[in-house]
Amino acid sequence: MKLSIIIPVYNEVNNIQEVIKRVESTKFHKEIIVVDDGSTDGSREKLNELRSRNSGLTVIFHNQNQGKGGAIHTALRYVTGELVLIQDADLEYDPSEYGPLLEPFQESTVRVVYGSRNLRKNPRVSLAFFWGGVILSVVANILYGSRLTDITTGYKVFRTDLIKEIDLKGKGFEFCAEVTGRILRRHIPILEVPISYIPRSWDEGKKINSMDGLIALWFLTKIRFGLEKRSQILPEEERA
Repeated sequence: MKLSIIIPVYNEVNNIQEVIKRVESTKFHKEIIVVDDGSTDGSREKLNELRSRNSGLTVIFHNQNQGKGGAIHTALRYVTGELVLIQDADLEYDPSEYGPLLEPFQESTVRVVYGSRNLRKNPRVSLAFFWGGVILSVVANILYGSRLTDITTGYKVFRTDLIKEIDLKGKGFEFCAEVTGRILRRHIPILEVPISYIPRSWDEGKKINSMDGLIALWFLTKIRFGLEKRSQILPEEERA
């Protein structure tokens, strides 16, 4: 199966070249779709340079920052593979672990796989960040009757037909809670496999904060109980 790898990017000039290099080195039939989400630190220029040397690299630019969810929503328009994998651009997740993430899809019944940082011993950026993720997973399990250990993981893999038919609305880091809630509400099982994780600190550029956690809690709740109004993401973008 062809793998479509989506890389949302926002102000990652120091990491993006290495991330793409590691992704390109993986031995899978794949396409790489990068969405620069309004970077202001030179990431756009770096991506244009990388694209000029790799005609197979798809790069899309947002004129303004919208958030991780908005970047993924845009990238899905360009996906042509049978599977979609989300790859963060911050070097916290290792592309060499794609194998265990993709192996379960040999079974036709598997539609979603999450890489769990909590099924293996990994370093933590802080106790607050760790327990925030645990609380979100516990809330999801209570609301939806699941047994997930890490809904906020950056490594999520979907069958393309599933992720494209989900009506994603959130633009920011609530993507993790939203996509999890919408899948679980359809009673689709989410399989977890252990992954490694090398967290970076806020001084090193980590962008998630406590408000993102509260928004994620609201998304889990409103999806479960149908408390949302119809809305649509219309990302402003340009393809240069």
